[in-house]
Amino acid sequence: MQNKFNFGIDVLLADEQTRKNLKNKKLALVAHPASVTKNLEHSLDALITNGFPIKSCFGPQHGMRGEKQDNMIESDDYLDPVHHIPVYSLYGKVRRPTKEAMESFDICLFDLQDLGTRIYTFLTTLLYMMEACSEYGKELWILDRPNPAGRCVEGLTLQKGWESFVGAAEIPMRYGMTLGEIAFWFKEKFQLSVTLKLIAMENYSIQSNPWPVGLPWVNPSPNASNENMSRCFPGTVLLEGTTLSEGRGTTRALELFGAPDIDSTLILKKMQDLAPQWMSGCKIRVCYFEPTFNKHAKKLCQGLQIHTDGSFYQAEEFKPFRLMALFFKALRQIYPNYLIWREFAYEYVFDKLAIDVINGGPWLREWVDSSSSTINQFEEKCRYDEIAWMQEQKNFIVYR
Repeated sequence: MQNKFNFGIDVLLADEQTRKNLKNKKLALVAHPASVTKNLEHSLDALITNGFPIKSCFGPQHGMRGEKQDNMIESDDYLDPVHHIPVYSLYGKVRRPTKEAMESFDICLFDLQDLGTRIYTFLTTLLYMMEACSEYGKELWILDRPNPAGRCVEGLTLQKGWESFVGAAEIPMRYGMTLGEIAFWFKEKFQLSVTLKLIAMENYSIQSNPWPVGLPWVNPSPNASNENMSRCFPGTVLLEGTTLSEGRGTTRALELFGAPDIDSTLILKKMQDLAPQWMSGCKIRVCYFEPTFNKHAKKLCQGLQIHTDGSFYQAEEFKPFRLMALFFKALRQIYPNYLIWREFAYEYVFDKLAIDVINGGPWLREWVDSSSSTINQFEEKCRYDEIAWMQEQKNFIVYR
């Protein structure tokens, strides 16, 4: 890690003039367990210790303390036991901050570690907080953090009308921006009147090293356990809309996946026959696992594990979204009648298939299930969406 690298929170803490200017303001903090300084002090503790007048906090999905394991497990409001300030849940009785909560502050400090993936709900929480600040005349400051996926853009763009809590706007699955950068795109896209300020990172190069070497990893959500997971997630998250295990209930969730009734060796061979180019930039290994909870709990599953460890990883070549689409396609060809798509409510959407909510439209599922669809069709569709987004994001890029 570069010695001079600083998160946005570190930059703010070192700015004595800003601290003085904020002395008579009421501040709120949006945070989770990975909201830490480069020395691993939680942002809430660091801000209060350094005299910033934090009057309230907000916790996103999985809770301010990151204690909620699965999706659709809500957190309650509570009083912070150390600092005795209210902590409002943005994944409980409400997804958007209430009037009472908005009246607790003048300026909101938004400090969440993201994974650069559209479905990761901290992105939607950012948009909802921006909209609320616009409505109530509050300022929003983004304390920026790295995007572990860097500038990589990949996947299908969410189709208009398919917005949800896991799909804030018409962007591809991997959007290649930090939260600080995309916040300004949100402001323009939705014509928000919010006063928005970016507290940018110092000495950060998103192109050469998206996650600075030596920087400790703190889970932003319970299953985001390491850098490898963050790289795989834009593809493996699709498994949440299927009957296959995404590895919840193991120590490598969203890095390995499978089911009791598949032959992963056959599937891997079919994937190599169909589109070996979509399997580059990583190593894929046949594996066995037995989840302790969640899908296929206490059953022996056969599956695959994706490795982006060490020399296996080539960032520009690794395409996790295509890789998982390829897995589904191979599975469908080997097992034509296999029940892939899971029918259950996903992030409070009850009238659409979960895979379509995750993907942001039915195109992926229809491509997998069609006997006449081709690899080239999928590639062309992805490239069209990716190129369009790269043009769209150009004016909002801060880091090089």
